[in-house]
Amino acid sequence: MIRVMVVATSPVVRAGLSAVVTNNSTTLTVVGSASDLDVLAREVGQLQPDVVLLDLSGNLQQSVWEKLLFIQEEQYPLGIIVIVEELDSIDLEMALRSGVRGMLPSISTESEIVAAVEAIAFGLVVLHPDFLELLSVREKVVTPVQSLTPREIEVLGMLGSGLGNKAIAKGLHISEHTVKFHLSSIFQKLGVSTRTEAVAVGVRLGLIML
Repeated sequence: MIRVMVVATSPVVRAGLSAVVTNNSTTLTVVGSASDLDVLAREVGQLQPDVVLLDLSGNLQQSVWEKLLFIQEEQYPLGIIVIVEELDSIDLEMALRSGVRGMLPSISTESEIVAAVEAIAFGLVVLHPDFLELLSVREKVVTPVQSLTPREIEVLGMLGSGLGNKAIAKGLHISEHTVKFHLSSIFQKLGVSTRTEAVAVGVRLGLIML
């Protein structure tokens, strides 16, 4: 059996998604549910789900992706599928980096949700066609200068000053884990793989000055 955990702020949504999983597949079983990612982080190790079905309606802050990445790296590896209301409101690249392997709009049918959960359990990536189209459009129009956030530019500037992760975390009053999250995002957006390359590209694009 494929073990599924449902996460949604609304108890009605949690019950609905749990029923979808339970009533529409003989290979899926719901092992637990949670009202938010903090509860998920506390219980995921004990429940050990194969897939987390996460409803993100009205909850798309960047902290969501940071928390998911933390759970993936520090606690328990997951196959995560998210359900969102508005395509334009989600940072697809950041979602994928945080471990999300499936994205569906909230209008998805029961059969689409079940099929996506089963596919992710077997290691596949499931993106609704509308998400793929949006991702393609963004790749064509977004430049590195546009896509780096102000905080990422701050981190990049501190890299240019030769600071390590611990010093950056102290200077910005954030955790070293969050620094690593920002570095991963910077590397991906600038198309680089090392700190030196990131600084060099940042200087060339006028993002930072040495």
